Amino acid sequence: MNIGVDAAALGMANTVVASTMDVNSVYWNPAGLTHLSDHQVAVMHANYFANIAQYDYLAYASPIDDQSAWGISLIRFGVDDILNTTELIDSEGNIDYNRISLFSTADYGFTFSYARKFPVSGFQYGVNAKVIRRIIGNFANSWGFGFDIGLQYEKNDWQFGLMIRDITTTYNVWRIDEVEYQKIANAIPEQNQELPESTEITAPKIQLGLSKKFTIHYDYSVMAAANMNMRFAKTNDLITTDFISIDPALGFEFGYTDLVFLRGGLGNFQNVQQFDNSKKVSFQPNIGLGFKYKGIQIDYALTDLGNQSTTLYSNIFSVKVDLGMFRN
Repeated sequence: MNIGVDAAALGMANTVVASTMDVNSVYWNPAGLTHLSDHQVAVMHANYFANIAQYDYLAYASPIDDQSAWGISLIRFGVDDILNTTELIDSEGNIDYNRISLFSTADYGFTFSYARKFPVSGFQYGVNAKVIRRIIGNFANSWGFGFDIGLQYEKNDWQFGLMIRDITTTYNVWRIDEVEYQKIANAIPEQNQELPESTEITAPKIQLGLSKKFTIHYDYSVMAAANMNMRFAKTNDLITTDFISIDPALGFEFGYTDLVFLRGGLGNFQNVQQFDNSKKVSFQPNIGLGFKYKGIQIDYALTDLGNQSTTLYSNIFSVKVDLGMFRN
């Protein structure tokens, strides 16, 4: 639930909390759903870790009236066809490859979103109710629940956004299959002797966003955006204290006649400790392209999973469709 969705947003280093105003607002900031004028759907697919993991996203949103809107989304991140070798050796100590089976581990996030405009002009808010489902083959599975709250404000072409994720703290409660667990309990002496904890907690996080769009000679536009991503823990983020850590992000989108888009962004600024105990600031660069025509938008993003010195990248594709085009 922390990776992000929509190649357009990922190409801008996720700096869309203030500017999001389409179906993908169900993830970035549900307050943005109030800008919808018709039904929209969005899909995204990405491969991670040299195609080992698959990341997929599907969303739908629609206005309710002039003041409110709603949406739903489904996210899946999974690794399939993992070899289960817990029964590779039979009771007599013989290796039997026929005893190898396959299993999948996957995380699912289902979100229901509602958004409404405040009576004060330029203000809108949104709420997400989330259901989290995690499955590790036959070994363990869990259910979790949580809420997000988002706000947006617009004034003089400036856009401001606030997104509080897991505001109530999201809890996942695990059920572990003790029969399957016992198969590995003694694989390493004095390891895995007790069942893992059954409760997993996701603490709240805050994202502050700012953006402004500039129009140049009618045909050209540039949108500049920035985010401040805050976690209530001491991490390796660029700004960190015992109470809070802050990771800034910067992004831009260059558009031509609202048809072709070029995007870029820098995010995930981290203080990385070197072997000589000195610290170096690393960051994650992203770039992207987009094309929109008659209600269909196709976007691509190239994202770097590590810092600027790595060569491990992910290619992300997404499609957004305005369903009103079919009625027209």
